[in-house]
Amino acid sequence: QVQLVESGGGLVQPGGSLRLSCAASGRINSIYAMGWYRQAPGKQRALVATISRGGTTSYADSVKGRFTISRDNAKNTMYLQMNSLKLEDTAVYYCYADSAEVAGTLRSWGQGTQVTVSS
Repeated sequence: QVQLVESGGGLVQPGGSLRLSCAASGRINSIYAMGWYRQAPGKQRALVATISRGGTTSYADSVKGRFTISRDNAKNTMYLQMNSLKLEDTAVYYCYADSAEVAGTLRSWGQGTQVTVSS
């Protein structure tokens, strides 16, 4: 299995920046895709960004041009650089990793990290 540990959340003013990290351990070589979801109070969890093993990325329309997803394979870590943060970006952010297992695809989740955008 894959274990994920997130860090980097916090309180930031509108227009500010934060960088989230997601460190992976365990069956690293079985991971073929990773990404970030977020869940705002009273709302469903929503996909924010994804990155494939080859580095192909995708973004939700709401964060395009402001957020950048990346991964450092040498450090087994994925990042989410968040710039020009808005009040509506406030949420708990969760990273995930999809890995190929004998029984099929397994999605592993991080514990979540709170991002609060407030003046």
